Parts: sequence; structure tokens; C-alpha cells
Amino acid sequence: MNIDWGAFASVVGVSLVATVGLVGLFTFGIVGLSKQQESARAGAYTAFAACAAAVAYGIYLIAG
Repeated sequence: MNIDWGAFASVVGVSLVATVGLVGLFTFGIVGLSKQQESARAGAYTAFAACAAAVAYGIYLIAG
């Protein structure tokens, strides 16, 4: 059994970047909701919409 370590490292790297990015985006949304400014809330809703879109795309890739 041969393991393609380059492909494995690529998958690990992309997974790490995607996870950190999605968690950071969600955190930005939480922080935006804690602010009382209207523009911060709009940014928070945009961040949550982007998180939902990323999750939906991931489900699409798995199911498709």
C-alpha cells in the first residue's frame, strides 16, 4: 500500500485553512452582533450568510 503524501498534505492544508477561515468568519459575526452599531450588525449578518453558504456548498460537494 502506497500513500501519496503530497496529496495527503494538500488535503490537510486545505482542511486547516478552510476550518480556520470558517471559524474566524463565524467569530466575526458573533462580535458584530455584540456591537450596537447598525453597520456592525449588517456585517454580522453577511458573515453568517457566508458561513451558511460555505456549509451548504460542502454538503453539495459531499452529496453530489
